[in-house]
Amino acid sequence: MKPIIAINFVLYLFFSCFTAFPQTSKQPFQLEDLRKLVNISDPAISPDGNRIAFIVSKPDWEKDKAVQNIDLINSDGSSLRTITYKRKGISNLNWSPDGNSLGFVAKDSETKKPQIFIMPMNGGDPVCITDSKTGIKEFTWSPDGKTIAYAAQDTVPNPKEIEHHEDAFKVNDNNFLVRAELQPWHLWIVPSSGGKAKQLIKGKQSLCTDQETISPLVWSKDGSSILFQLFPDVWEGNGWHCVIGKVDTNGGGIDTVIKEQGSGSPSFAPETNMLAFMRPRNGDQNNGNAVYIRIGNKIVDATAELARNINSYVWMPDGKSLLLTGEKGTRSVILSQPVNGKASVLNFGEVNCSSKPSVSKNGTIAFIGNTASHPAELYVLDKEGKAPVRLTDLNSFVDSLDLSKSEGITWNGPDGFKEDGVLNYPVNYVAGKNYPLVMVIHGGPEGASTVEFSSLIQLLAAKGFFVFQPNYRGSTNLGDKYQHAIFRNTGKGPGEDVMAGLNKVEKLVKVDTSRIGISGWSYGGYMTSWLNGYYPDKWKAAVEGAALNDWVMDYTISYYQTGDLYFFGGSPWTKEYWNIWRDQSPIVYARNVKAPTLIMGDVGDSNVPLVNSYEMYHALKDNGVHVEFYAYPADTHFPGDIVRTTDVFRRWVNWMVKYLK
Repeated sequence: MKPIIAINFVLYLFFSCFTAFPQTSKQPFQLEDLRKLVNISDPAISPDGNRIAFIVSKPDWEKDKAVQNIDLINSDGSSLRTITYKRKGISNLNWSPDGNSLGFVAKDSETKKPQIFIMPMNGGDPVCITDSKTGIKEFTWSPDGKTIAYAAQDTVPNPKEIEHHEDAFKVNDNNFLVRAELQPWHLWIVPSSGGKAKQLIKGKQSLCTDQETISPLVWSKDGSSILFQLFPDVWEGNGWHCVIGKVDTNGGGIDTVIKEQGSGSPSFAPETNMLAFMRPRNGDQNNGNAVYIRIGNKIVDATAELARNINSYVWMPDGKSLLLTGEKGTRSVILSQPVNGKASVLNFGEVNCSSKPSVSKNGTIAFIGNTASHPAELYVLDKEGKAPVRLTDLNSFVDSLDLSKSEGITWNGPDGFKEDGVLNYPVNYVAGKNYPLVMVIHGGPEGASTVEFSSLIQLLAAKGFFVFQPNYRGSTNLGDKYQHAIFRNTGKGPGEDVMAGLNKVEKLVKVDTSRIGISGWSYGGYMTSWLNGYYPDKWKAAVEGAALNDWVMDYTISYYQTGDLYFFGGSPWTKEYWNIWRDQSPIVYARNVKAPTLIMGDVGDSNVPLVNSYEMYHALKDNGVHVEFYAYPADTHFPGDIVRTTDVFRRWVNWMVKYLK
């Protein structure tokens, strides 16, 4: 739910909606094609800009696992090769300052924990330089390349007692699935050539939360200290109170560098001592993330004029500007933001940015991108203003398929908002013909439906459906005012936004209004539950995945805890806020539901606990609604493995086919 974990079910391509699309003999995207999709992540460009390392993940259907490798390619697109084999849990690609070595985290065969490996780029196997008993979360090189800082969790202080079942733990702000007292993550340093590691900080405060939220570690220019995001404890629900701390590499206490709560992702400008960091604008968690810069003793919001959410940022090598990523309308874009000046969107044509960019010392930019009709590939941009060049073709099979066409649409929503979404047409669409429609609502709610390639959308369009993906207040793509408008209005307002968008679609194309389905996962599941009960006569079928149905229960047992407070302003257990939490819970309207409803979720989901789905299942069943409920034995918010993902999509699509076709 709240972290932008939810699936971005989006596809986008401008075309005229009054023209029939040409019929082809190509096959549409099918469930079997999910097994072929290659995921590309973590682009890391070498300091000289000549080489780019990235992680390639391919699904293994038989073993139901993802096979990971690190690939390396020259920035001119030549010499693509795999440089690691049979490694598990690869992450954190990180070049040494001189570019002679590549560091990464992977599971070690001896300790069975994630450790830091250093690979010499002039030949030779990766060498494991750590032996952490709990595993490594994040690491970074010192400016001279001689030392590495990393975060690791403390060991359990009383293992013998726990083994003897003296293991009761004090409940505080943990989610209800926690089965032991969790230890904090702290800062360590180790020589980059290997050797004895040294722990720099201790105590209750933590560099990471139980949901693995962690920020980059940053060395000072002279290598004498390290900056980090510091949480009050290990619990994600209290993560909103994080600050930026600093510790000397020789030891000593933690100094607070940025005291404003919600701060993280610190980064020094390459040529100056300016420190950039991210924080919800003005400290309001209902606003988007802004990039602040500390210049001397003054802190300014460098992105104030944008007044919209920023997903990530990186300094350009001259230290005079930053690259920002975020959603703008129905596009995922990169913006150039001068330290003093107005931001501008880099023109990438149909290419959307789906990763944090990696920038070399000469200004060459590497990122993962996609288009409306092609999944993720590696792109390079040698200078701002030029078109990005695609370096890989790992998902080339998609180009031979008959894909759904799509367009971004806008409408005038309630409360004076200009709103948008993405409309996909059925494969082999014929103008003037009536088609059923499936609505797929994004999660978050701090997310957005953008132009990114989506397997689920293609599967639905292949079955002859219009697919509509509306954005709604709370979304991150239309500015802070729109994002903030979900405050104390989590159901009715977004629901009216969605219905206004559907009304626009029904005017644009011939929708069979007697055959409309609604669906979504996470907050998209919440919206599905809300609309299913609030407008019960509109829907012919519904699919809700990991749906938050009861705000009070979510606050009480999920990992958000104090995080949920920002939606309403106060606790659901106090008199002042008692009614608002309950009135905006979809379970209140469950007795109104008429549409056959499919419910899905993961048993071990601490994000939106499955108890929400059990509530809705029995409410619908006891009121005579045809409902089916499938639970996956996974400890995730959405099943991440290929077999379960395929099963989710199969049930989702088949449910709509059964009741809409």
